[in-house]
Amino acid sequence: MTERPNHYSAEDIQVLEGLEAVRRRPGMYIGSTDQRGLHHLVFEVVDNSIDEALAGYCDRIEVAIHEDGSVSVQDNGRGIPVGIERTTGKNTLEVVHTVLHAGGKFGGGGYKVASGLHGVGVSAVNALSAWLEVEVQYEGHRYSQRYERGRPVTEVMDLGKAEGRGTRTRFLPDTEIMHSLDYRFRTLTQRFREMAFLTRGLTLQCRDERDGREATYHFEGGLKAFLHLLNRNRKRLHEAFYVEGDVDGTHIEVALQYTDGYAESVFSFANNINTVDGGTHLTGFRSALTRSLNEYARNAGIIKENEGNFSGEDVREGLTAIVSVKLADPQFESQTKAKLGNAELQGQVASLFGEAFGKWLEKDPAARTIMEKASTARRARVAARQARELVLRKTALETSTLPGKLADCSERSPERTELFIVEGESAGGSAKQGRDRRFQAILPLRGKILNVEKKRMDHALESNEIKALIQAMGCGIGSQFDLSNLRYGKIIVMTDADVDGAHIITLLLTFFFRYVDELITSGHLFLAQPPLYRITSGKSTEYVYSEEEKDARVAELNGSHIELQRYKGLGEMNADQLWETTMNPTARQLLQVTIDDAASADRVFDMLMGNDVPPRRKFIQTHAREVENLDI
Repeated sequence: MTERPNHYSAEDIQVLEGLEAVRRRPGMYIGSTDQRGLHHLVFEVVDNSIDEALAGYCDRIEVAIHEDGSVSVQDNGRGIPVGIERTTGKNTLEVVHTVLHAGGKFGGGGYKVASGLHGVGVSAVNALSAWLEVEVQYEGHRYSQRYERGRPVTEVMDLGKAEGRGTRTRFLPDTEIMHSLDYRFRTLTQRFREMAFLTRGLTLQCRDERDGREATYHFEGGLKAFLHLLNRNRKRLHEAFYVEGDVDGTHIEVALQYTDGYAESVFSFANNINTVDGGTHLTGFRSALTRSLNEYARNAGIIKENEGNFSGEDVREGLTAIVSVKLADPQFESQTKAKLGNAELQGQVASLFGEAFGKWLEKDPAARTIMEKASTARRARVAARQARELVLRKTALETSTLPGKLADCSERSPERTELFIVEGESAGGSAKQGRDRRFQAILPLRGKILNVEKKRMDHALESNEIKALIQAMGCGIGSQFDLSNLRYGKIIVMTDADVDGAHIITLLLTFFFRYVDELITSGHLFLAQPPLYRITSGKSTEYVYSEEEKDARVAELNGSHIELQRYKGLGEMNADQLWETTMNPTARQLLQVTIDDAASADRVFDMLMGNDVPPRRKFIQTHAREVENLDI
């Protein structure tokens, strides 16, 4: 046995200078190096311009995606200062772009409110870019500097006198670090629209030079306009409630409205950053909402003396709400700013919102409508709890009592297991024969599952298919969801590439988004990509996954004897073909399901699966030509 060296000394310690730490561990600063991280780079630069808008110095931001894969962001704010920074002895413009934790957001003099926290935003972008060029119009002059992989390659140059003010940053993400430069215009503009809603008077324009698309956002209505957009396809039960005010230096805005739906759609923001994981501001809102409605119900005699209070789940059914706070020193839990941690925010939001909402309930007749909805929700909650407990009791038993249709795997470690949800017995049979029984489980569904967008949870849990799915996954549902009990590391939806298959996928995604969305946000949900064609040329056989791939390959094989087989269903494949093309981890293609924008996803599911037909028809007509790999 070879003896391992055990000497550990100062020589083993590495100190990463400058921005090298960002390049070595990019995930710590932008979350990931995939498409989500790529978009995060854009948002970091735009956030700096948003900070100028929040400070009252900027009312226009222009973003452009250029044909070479670079992105530029231009604003009409004050411009990044130039001149010597006393600590480093370098030009301030260079310091901001090359030194971590440098910026105008620490001492309180530059910004009273800022979305940035750590002063690493633009410097991290610089570190992860092949090149970055910044141009500033500041105090009557124009200045510029260029960087390559975080290092300045020019001095700060004075380009002479110039009118106006502002900053223009253009950068090309480094493909040595980022997986691709595939920007999604819709993902970017959805975020920009939110920013415009949250900053009244701001005009935010985005153009894509790759295909000529352009979008411009400007909303004087603020959160009320945002709320109207979220609920435009829903039946609203009352006029929107809105409150705005300041508590101990924190500016707080809350808008809410109840609809006749069953899902809760609540979105929180801190300094215009979408805190997707919530935080203390959201906790303060929810506690004050529940308390205010219970106090009103008690005083009005709606809840009797011998009855318990409404739960938070009861009073949030059908609720759409937006909570936005702007504060001087936001304490986010990470550089990606997913959760706000300032302890004082809970009491501040609860105080301002609770007082205003309590007065509104006393005066507005909508209070009675809300009470009726909460009462109905409470009755449904009791029924759902009983149904859920029955499902969970069965789930907690040994594997032998799992759904009879489930073909389980022998491996028990979730990190190494996969559950394929397949359509019908025919596909289920092929999948069961073709799988690797050691780590792949198969759950065939009979027909289409219930559309949970139109049903409360108690009705959803009456569905045998949904019960089987919950039992198989093992992690519960709704308020009793526990990710640590998930039995499979990957949940993979595998359906035919036809209209019925697309419908089943939509129904399943609706179920996951509404009831177990943490499966999506934690990266456990995937879509299998079965091939569309089998191409045989002589003794050679290959599979392609789109019409474009098929046409290109056929053109390459021109002159050869070619046989084409179009797969219209998984059941048409024999077991070894299904394994080889769709289930084998070393050869298959999987699409991971993600939520880039929760507010947008909420609107789309409501539009596609809700009761209002005209918006759904319009959506389908608008996007029909964007559909790929669909057999009609």
